[in-house]
Amino acid sequence: MRLRLTIMAGLATLLASIGLYPLFESGGWFFTGVGAIGVAGGAGVLTRRIRVTAWLCVPVGLAALFLYLTVLFASGHALVGVIPTPSSAARLGRLVGEGWHDANAYAAPVPMLPAIDLLTGIGIGLVAVLVDFLAVRMRRAALAGLPLLAVYSVPAAVRQETVSWLAFLLGAAGYLGLLVVDAREQLAGWGRAVFTRHWSPARYDERPDSSPLAAAGRRIGLTAVAVAIVLPFAVPGIEPRGLLGFGGSAEGDTTGGSGSIAGIYALNPLVSLRRQLVRGGDAEVLRYHTTDGTAPEYLRMYSLDRFDGETWTTAPLHGDKDSSRIVDKALPVDPAMGAIPSRAVTTNISINSQVHGLDVLPMPYPPTKLDIKGDWRVDPRSLTVFSSRDSAGGRSYTVTSLRPEPTYQELVTNALPPEQIAARYLGVPDSVGEDITDLANEAAEGAATPYEKAVKLQDYFTEQGRFTYSLDAPPLSRRGGALRNFLFTSHTGYCEQFAASMALLARILGIPARVGMGYTAGTQAPDGSWVVRTKDAHAWPELYFAGVGWLRFEPTPGGDGGQGSASVPSYTDPLSLPGALGSNTDDQLPSGTTLPGGNPTAAASAAPRHRTDPLTDQREAPGLVSDRHGSRLPITWLLAGLVAILLLVTPVSVRRLAWARRWSRAKSDAAVAHAAWDDLRADAIDHRLEWPASETPRSTARRLTEELALDETATAALTRLSRAEERARYAPSAEAMTTLRNDARILRSAFGARAGRWVRWRARLFPPSATATLRRGGGRALDVFEWLDVATLRRRRHT
Repeated sequence: MRLRLTIMAGLATLLASIGLYPLFESGGWFFTGVGAIGVAGGAGVLTRRIRVTAWLCVPVGLAALFLYLTVLFASGHALVGVIPTPSSAARLGRLVGEGWHDANAYAAPVPMLPAIDLLTGIGIGLVAVLVDFLAVRMRRAALAGLPLLAVYSVPAAVRQETVSWLAFLLGAAGYLGLLVVDAREQLAGWGRAVFTRHWSPARYDERPDSSPLAAAGRRIGLTAVAVAIVLPFAVPGIEPRGLLGFGGSAEGDTTGGSGSIAGIYALNPLVSLRRQLVRGGDAEVLRYHTTDGTAPEYLRMYSLDRFDGETWTTAPLHGDKDSSRIVDKALPVDPAMGAIPSRAVTTNISINSQVHGLDVLPMPYPPTKLDIKGDWRVDPRSLTVFSSRDSAGGRSYTVTSLRPEPTYQELVTNALPPEQIAARYLGVPDSVGEDITDLANEAAEGAATPYEKAVKLQDYFTEQGRFTYSLDAPPLSRRGGALRNFLFTSHTGYCEQFAASMALLARILGIPARVGMGYTAGTQAPDGSWVVRTKDAHAWPELYFAGVGWLRFEPTPGGDGGQGSASVPSYTDPLSLPGALGSNTDDQLPSGTTLPGGNPTAAASAAPRHRTDPLTDQREAPGLVSDRHGSRLPITWLLAGLVAILLLVTPVSVRRLAWARRWSRAKSDAAVAHAAWDDLRADAIDHRLEWPASETPRSTARRLTEELALDETATAALTRLSRAEERARYAPSAEAMTTLRNDARILRSAFGARAGRWVRWRARLFPPSATATLRRGGGRALDVFEWLDVATLRRRRHT
């Protein structure tokens, strides 16, 4: 039955499953996994006892796992709580569907819901069945590492971060233990050992001494683990956070700069938004300088325009065609922008070098011009700039954007939106009930124009005491009515709920709407720059008005009781708009104001608002950091350079250290002779000369003299060296000679004179003899395993 191997297979699976801990808020999943591993091992023992054919072992293990999960999650629908029924199978199927959705809806760490617990039990159970089948039934313990590796891929894919170094070591220890136990079982399968007469009869029942084999296996295992750890760190792009995650983490970084911020936005932007808001630290994401004054615009990344009744999602970004590539720094003009005055804003942005996986550029909307290096493309519908090859981490770029400055008269119109805008941004699913429709009409009661309705909607969410900002609110999902719960019951949420709800109510009222995602303006530093941190991640509604274009609104509370850096746009206060009744501003347009196409309007030139426009002066604004000055040398390349330098100097250093160590130990005549001869041997190997170990010193000297056609000085030196080595090896006493070190130096020069230029430089910079020295040193370091085995064996024999 191979009980020992079965137990070790289960233990290896259990140790590997520990790497899943970052995905969950609590540890209940662990005990579910322990049960699944035990059931898989028991099923394997049963199939081997009754001698079930190999191809039936996996189905039997899966059937046992199904029974276990039925008892655990669907006992109320099973016969006598154990035997599966159609009802219990349907219950498990519903839980699997819910768990799959919850796993994609929640940001890690996820709450331990029954559905997620079931999915975890299924995953760990499947791995346990495969490991038991491969390692125990098929006796392919090495292949069992593949399903164990799959366990580590789950947290790496979900969190886009490395596994904890402790969890990695535990899993590696489990796998190596499985290999060791399998090797011992294989050795024991040869039967009882035959011992020599040196063994006493009392020890005939002992197993053969396998310590040399075990030590060799541990050497191989340790080398494999070391390569697995070091190789990702050495290859740029494979390991984003450094060696085993020691490169830092944004989760624990409250200083803002030393942590790694991996995978800021994933395939589901709302999931990544919550991940940034609830993580423990508040790391710096980017810094920027701007000409936008004291109230910069938000930095947008995504535009979510699809609403399915509960959640907002983004359409796939289009960037496959060459037309989407950014050429001559110019970006396409948003066709939805109206013919209203706008002022140009120049923003220079520097992304933190510790940010990884960020392939979408944050920038004010709408951008018109972008200066950045790399392969970046623009989605013409949303003006989202993205890349499938490059990452924004560590980059600096300059973007020019337009900030609309509509007047009151331009906003308070009842003009209908274009057909293409209405078709794309007014859709509301039938699942949205009449209660939400009634709420939208109630919130906008008394408003006559789309703009007035939008302002009333914003006031509805920001009115004191009506809604509460909290990160503890559950994210919106396709089931469970989280959005309806936010609007009618809890009135508690964070920016996702506020933005999604206002965008939905706006669509119900006939206002085209979508949800923007990115970062708020951040906070201003003493040097005048603006700093954006992970806690500034934000979502907000964007509403479209005919003749004006897309405008940002802010229903999420700001300040200490809300999203700290959220700000309400000035144009959402009708009294602050030019031309509004009762406003104190002049009903005039700014001098030099331009339209999105870049052409000054007649109204702009005829009615100046006494404000300068950056478009009229293309000189770089004071305080902006240029790309050549703002870029920072990534720490990865510094480390790579240090490693390269270390690799270059290591062979020479090892060669010189070996030479110094050899001569420092030469205290006697024999030791001096051996040191000189070893020095000669190393020089010969470095200059690609043969040095057979079976040759005597005299034969070596005769061969080298003939092959190299040495002159009299070199021949005499080689003769003295060979004679001294012979006497040191075979004579009762060595010959005292004081010229041996100088003789070795003479022969080194002779070897180099008769070698090619490439061979001479290789002997100086990369001496092959140093490689042999390193191999011997590594072998001695790994001999600790053999020493441990011998010590353990001796202890067992003495007890």
